[in-house]
Amino acid sequence: MLTEPMPAGTVEIAYKQVSLAAEDLDGNAVATLVLEVAEDWGVPALWEQVCRPMLARLRGRTAAEVAVEHALSEGVRVGLDVYRREPGRSLPTGGVLLAGAEKEAHCLGLHALAAALREQGRGCLHLGPALPWSALTSAVYRARPHTVVLWSQTPVTGRAYRLVRFARDFPRLRVYGAGPGWIEPLTAPAAHLDSLPTAVAACLAVATRRDAHHIRYGSVPYR
Repeated sequence: MLTEPMPAGTVEIAYKQVSLAAEDLDGNAVATLVLEVAEDWGVPALWEQVCRPMLARLRGRTAAEVAVEHALSEGVRVGLDVYRREPGRSLPTGGVLLAGAEKEAHCLGLHALAAALREQGRGCLHLGPALPWSALTSAVYRARPHTVVLWSQTPVTGRAYRLVRFARDFPRLRVYGAGPGWIEPLTAPAAHLDSLPTAVAACLAVATRRDAHHIRYGSVPYR
């Protein structure tokens, strides 16, 4: 873990407070609580012990549950996006590119990863949800990252074979799949990140001189 785990009592209090705010459809209150917990315990602890379990429990079976889920998700997103941002000052991307898989509408975990990187004084290029494979390829050529993290929430978008193929197209690029959608094994050269601390560690890994200049070969077909 990058931070100390939260005590069980603290987790329970945070869980109850965030749950009540979400049930009241008060996204601003959710965001405020997210910021408070992140400042006290760090983003990895907040995400792994509070946000992730809460989101997993919301099934969205009824209209009321869907509304609560949206209030919770939006509040968490706003809180994470505001955390450790300084107006007028952007952190360098650090060679890290984050995006949601093609047709994937949800990428809240990437907002957590971006916030956790800012916590470590590092930035990233976050391109948001539902990035087509062709656009991802184009972004790699333009931004020249050393690490790509692709988020999938459901098996519909977690196409393991496609991510492995993409990784093979860029043999010197570190390619990771994150999120619960990658139910099929990710084989080398791609790999799966199963927690936020693991994802942060992968993104912070120092790139070799060779990695830093890996985009030097001809175009790769868009597939």
